[in-house]
Amino acid sequence: MRGLTGPGRPGGGSPATGGTLMAGLIALGLFAGACSTGGTGTRDEGAAMTAPTQHGVASPRAPGAASKTKTVDPVAVLRKDPTVSKRIKAELKPCSGAGYPVDTSYGNLTGGTVPDVVINVLTCADSVGVGTFVYREKNDAYEKVFEAEEPAVYATIDRGELVVTQQIYARGDAATFPSGEDVVTYGWADTKFSERYRVRNDYSRAVGNGDGNADESAAPSDH
Repeated sequence: MRGLTGPGRPGGGSPATGGTLMAGLIALGLFAGACSTGGTGTRDEGAAMTAPTQHGVASPRAPGAASKTKTVDPVAVLRKDPTVSKRIKAELKPCSGAGYPVDTSYGNLTGGTVPDVVINVLTCADSVGVGTFVYREKNDAYEKVFEAEEPAVYATIDRGELVVTQQIYARGDAATFPSGEDVVTYGWADTKFSERYRVRNDYSRAVGNGDGNADESAAPSDH
């Protein structure tokens, strides 16, 4: 409690009599009881606290309140699709018995009631993306709505948009050291994906060759 000066000195003046002192003690007891955490009077500590938050965001709902993502077998989806090339299907085999070289993401890209599926197919040897596909559920089946069967391609979901990254290789580039990359963002409109943004990143040739030394033959000429 703050702002109390004592039962006999509300604002100064002559000493209180016995009756006045007793009445003051009773009043103080009632006032203090109202200020306690179990009372119904005004709290001096401030407004009542709400549910705990983290970084200004309300606490998540109970586990049973969240919707469940419907997962699929990505290898089966690609094998069943007659439009997927034989080259991609040839990559759909386990890597040394450790599982298939396939990454799968789920998210709402096309506005449907069921999460869409993004499938990236990689090589077992160096994990380079060789194809990326997007499927949406339609009539209890999966319909392909995007594909990119090109070397060094990989797709992700970012805030409801499809982001496709493709590595760019010049002659002599190793698989792990491309010359650059294109990052293309697609948005869903009119039953198809349309390009929204494109970013080109060129990598330096002076670093990343594995031995800490720049390749002098790749350095630009002063003449």
